[in-house]
Amino acid sequence: MNLARDNFPELRDAVRQLCGQFDSAYWQKIDEQRAYPEAFVEALTKAGWMSALIPEEFGGSGLSLTEATVIMEEVTRSGGNAGCCHGQMYNMNTLLRNGSAEQKKKYLPKIASGELRLQAFAVTEPDAGSDTTQLKTTAVRRGDRYVVNGRKMFISRAMQSDLLLLLARTTPADQVKRRTDGLSVFLVDIRGIKGLEIRPLRMMMNHSTNALFFDDMEIPADSLVGEEGKGFQYILSGMNAERILVASESIGDGRWFTDKSVAYSSQRVIFGKPIGANQGVQLPIARAYANVEAAALMRDKAAALFDAGEPCGGEANMAKLLAADAAWEAGNACIDCHGGYGYAEEYDVERKFRECRLYKTAPVNNNLVLAYVGEHVLGMPRSY
Repeated sequence: MNLARDNFPELRDAVRQLCGQFDSAYWQKIDEQRAYPEAFVEALTKAGWMSALIPEEFGGSGLSLTEATVIMEEVTRSGGNAGCCHGQMYNMNTLLRNGSAEQKKKYLPKIASGELRLQAFAVTEPDAGSDTTQLKTTAVRRGDRYVVNGRKMFISRAMQSDLLLLLARTTPADQVKRRTDGLSVFLVDIRGIKGLEIRPLRMMMNHSTNALFFDDMEIPADSLVGEEGKGFQYILSGMNAERILVASESIGDGRWFTDKSVAYSSQRVIFGKPIGANQGVQLPIARAYANVEAAALMRDKAAALFDAGEPCGGEANMAKLLAADAAWEAGNACIDCHGGYGYAEEYDVERKFRECRLYKTAPVNNNLVLAYVGEHVLGMPRSY
């Protein structure tokens, strides 16, 4: 019995039916044009799936993270690209958990209704990369304003967002006791703001990726989320949610690849028999399937811990690692199964293959996940 796929059957069916309105031709055109799937995101918003994690008191669906994983999984399982919409799922977590009552009342209902989008989170920088504590973007307090200067790199969906979560240094690194201190989170309304330049980046996959340049960008002091200097701690829980949701997307990709492989290998006849009868074709597909199912169990555990308010850093990271690797393995098996057709755009395999590869690198590289597990889960010396 496949327990993972039997969870929340009504929710799965509802999301699947919505996704069914956006066929292969739709996603191929979006990918070819490197466009943002506005119609798809609008449909998700109207159905309430984009506001899944926003409490009902603020106009959201009030679902658990476990239920949100079902939504993300079904988007990719249907053949879509959930990278267009997952940001709003986990970005609002920082606001929900650490924002003031005024901020939540002002923004969450509008995010839930779709009046405002919070799709972008500006953390990564050109030089700091994964070492978040070394970021150089600064936010200096001047009266009732903060003045922001610096650069951010690989920031997704900034051009499709009204609001931007920004992590910046408010205390110089040489003036803090711990390297994780002195960073602050801001919720910035970027509509028509001066001092911000957004430069789109053309990437291997369609992910609406940008470089951001801040040149004396002024923001109101009440843009600060929580307390000044504690931003690094604030984003950690959001990062766990991000890893769990990304794992779900990879699981959806892995199941899409497996379904595609099984269907094609069963109907493709060579030398008088379906190619799926050949162990060289069948066994890699079966192994990939097993690994996707195992990753789903770790994902489910991580989401359950998150929903219970329990520590889940190890589980969230391991879920992301296992799911990303399993999806990539399933993708390789799918391409091998399809042969030359696996590289043809009309079959969607090559597009999904490009999309799933991202999650071995982002939102955190799998090697860094292993280093985290070694140090923080197993208690081994910090690796270098």
